[in-house]
Amino acid sequence: MEYDIFQLQYALDTFYFLVCGALVMWMAAGFAMLEAGLVRSKNTVEILTKNVTLFAVACIMYMVVGYSIMYGGDIFLSSITGSGAVEGGEENATYAPSADFFFQVVFVATAMSIVSGAVAERMKLFAFLAFAVVMTGFIYPMEGSWTWGGNPVFGMYTLGDLGFLDFAGSGIVHMAGAAAALAGVILVGARKGKYGPNGEVNAIPGANLPLATLGTFILWLGWFGFNGGSVLATASVDSANAVAVVFMNTNLAAAGGCIGALIVAKILFGKADLTMALNGCLAGLVAITAGPDTPSALQATIFGALGGLLVVFSITTLDKMKIDDPVGAISVHGVVGLLGLLLVPVTNDGASFSGQIIGALTIFGWVFVTSAIAFFVIKMVMGLRVSEEEEYEGADLSECGMEAYPEFASAK
Repeated sequence: MEYDIFQLQYALDTFYFLVCGALVMWMAAGFAMLEAGLVRSKNTVEILTKNVTLFAVACIMYMVVGYSIMYGGDIFLSSITGSGAVEGGEENATYAPSADFFFQVVFVATAMSIVSGAVAERMKLFAFLAFAVVMTGFIYPMEGSWTWGGNPVFGMYTLGDLGFLDFAGSGIVHMAGAAAALAGVILVGARKGKYGPNGEVNAIPGANLPLATLGTFILWLGWFGFNGGSVLATASVDSANAVAVVFMNTNLAAAGGCIGALIVAKILFGKADLTMALNGCLAGLVAITAGPDTPSALQATIFGALGGLLVVFSITTLDKMKIDDPVGAISVHGVVGLLGLLLVPVTNDGASFSGQIIGALTIFGWVFVTSAIAFFVIKMVMGLRVSEEEEYEGADLSECGMEAYPEFASAK
């Protein structure tokens, strides 16, 4: 009887893990739609190509080397049917180790997707994909090994022992992706015409806000897998209750972020800015991701609202600093990712503010420096940026040889 109960629990937890992984994979569609909606129509095909291909690159690189670096599991020539390492370094998990690999690989792709939008409209496609190889095969797995993998940072100290906690990846996934994005944006430079000679900021509207809104809803849905799956189980009363709390708090944080951002945008700009509301939803989700399991419903809503407030100020501040991020990815995932880490000790006494700060500095420092080096090498070898003429005509034609909306193109 006990063996039968274990088999049932194993089957249910494995199935739940796989479904959550599929939801996180669906976030790739959300990023693709969000970014396609927030760039100009002449760059739509290129941004979609980046999002599809980076997902494939992430899956292959994590299989070849990334998973082994992060957890020590050998899956390159193995079907990993035995017990294996899992997120957080827990042993004897009641689910298939191959399900863990699937769940982890979609997190890697999420981190890389964050970079895509930030460098949109001016980075060469294959330069971006070359960086994706390095990011998903080495940079992300290394910082993941120090956090969820439980390994000492360069053999010196263990972040977990310092009081660092990141339930589902506000820092490990989102801030890491934003750190890489920041390095790329600095090295590739701003889009032509974004900033005037006297320091003025010129708005470059996205081509399809309905598409961007759809992308946001897809990401909102996928986030239930992102955070809910990180409970790692559901086939017991305790784990089922934990999953329900995480789902509830994830949803409320997104709602709080949306309202917070919309109110601030109305106060600052006098208008209800849809793009700020969309980024507010995502900021709320990022803010709760580090600790969705311990806040109350009200606290989760407030945490999300704080993320929504912060993201509006961050986007406008980065623009003043001439850091050109077409989709606001650095603000949403980086600045608010840090906020998410710092909010964990408020409701979870297993985390400390000092541990969260040290962990954040470790993740950001590692990813930003190594990404800057990788982007610089790529720049020297093949160049990062399309030519001025190609940027004017759009990356779709120069990089992909086609247009997303050819029937609306002007006659040549």
